[in-house]
Amino acid sequence: MTESLEPGLSVDASASILCVDDEPSILSALRRLFRAKGLAVQVAQSGPAALALMQTQNFDLVISDMRMPEMDGVAFLEQVRLHWPDTMRLLLTGYADINAVMGAINKGEIYRYIAKPWDDNDIFLVVRGALQHHVLELEQKRLQALVQLQNEELKAMNDSLEVRVHTRTQELRQANERMRNNFITSIKVFTSLIELRHANLAGHARRVADMARKIATHMGLDAKQGQEIFVAGLLHEVGKVGFADELLSTPVVMLNTRQLEVFRTYPGIAETILMPLEELKGAVEIIKSHLERFDGGGYPHQLVGERIPLGSRILSVASEFDSLQLGLIGQRKLDARQAQEVIVQGSGRRFDPAVVDAFVVLRGGKSREQLRNEKHVERSVSSRDLVPGMVLSRDMITPSGLLMLTAGHVLDDMVIRKIIDFERSSELKLAAEVWQDPQT
Repeated sequence: MTESLEPGLSVDASASILCVDDEPSILSALRRLFRAKGLAVQVAQSGPAALALMQTQNFDLVISDMRMPEMDGVAFLEQVRLHWPDTMRLLLTGYADINAVMGAINKGEIYRYIAKPWDDNDIFLVVRGALQHHVLELEQKRLQALVQLQNEELKAMNDSLEVRVHTRTQELRQANERMRNNFITSIKVFTSLIELRHANLAGHARRVADMARKIATHMGLDAKQGQEIFVAGLLHEVGKVGFADELLSTPVVMLNTRQLEVFRTYPGIAETILMPLEELKGAVEIIKSHLERFDGGGYPHQLVGERIPLGSRILSVASEFDSLQLGLIGQRKLDARQAQEVIVQGSGRRFDPAVVDAFVVLRGGKSREQLRNEKHVERSVSSRDLVPGMVLSRDMITPSGLLMLTAGHVLDDMVIRKIIDFERSSELKLAAEVWQDPQT
């Protein structure tokens, strides 16, 4: 039995609470309230009794009254902090004693304080929030331990690789120290939520983020914009965290209409999840529009061209490139060269041509401008004279006006065969305008 918190988080029935108060009626009321919510509750009528009980079993959360004989709430919570620092601490007080509350905050490092008399719904929301915070802290420590273990394994395998990883980590710290200090743990948690769901996704977010930032840098964006695009790459698929396993494992082209409608909601879900984090506002703006198409056929708002944020246009190319290689989009996995060809073919329709140019150059290819400069001689060739590697200088259009291929497309064997088959079936003769290297 669970009680919903935020998307992806819940109060587990195994969560345990210790309530400490010298008034039996207060303890009875708290026990009834939290047991009705499916939580395990223990009670103690004094600080020493509670400490003795904590020696025998673990608690996720303690709620202590302020004024008690023998040991007051401040002293008790200070002892809890010293001996059980992972246990969340709440203070229950019926006195408007700001100095005592500040003492509890400073010495006991309490999560929140609750005034008597309380509202049942309000106190449960506070407890629920504390348990959520507890879950995140435990997950953070688990991930930190996992990272440490992986780093040790990498060091044992390859010392030089460890040096490279350390260098890249230092570069990231220097580029965005403030965001790393405040939000890096949360970002790791969000990123891991979806990647842990499916083996194919391992490392996907990091690769997309790296490629997106490289494209942004190549296009002249400043460090702040590049960092926002990088963070958007890390978090762009967090909206899939609640998707069914079947939806996650099915390539996009194989989704039925209902599944496709659900799939297209994940940028909006990510926006909802991340919206409360003010420092991620720029990354959220990028994520929510990265399924838009340059020609206006995308989602959710059918934005056209430069009405789509540049960061979203960059993220779209980086995400598509890696997803094609993982088999997340088509029925088969593509190698890097094939995936790049799909990106180039989508230039001007799915993707911003300027972004595609930057991507191609980063991949070791040549931009449209470079092709025009280096292969400046145009010539018209028949389909029988086409050879792999030729680059179209103009759109290839049938006599009836049907667009077959766009300018800049690099021909390969499969495309050439399709052109010849089209001629044979339609009894038409097609000509292609291509760039001719003047040196050949």
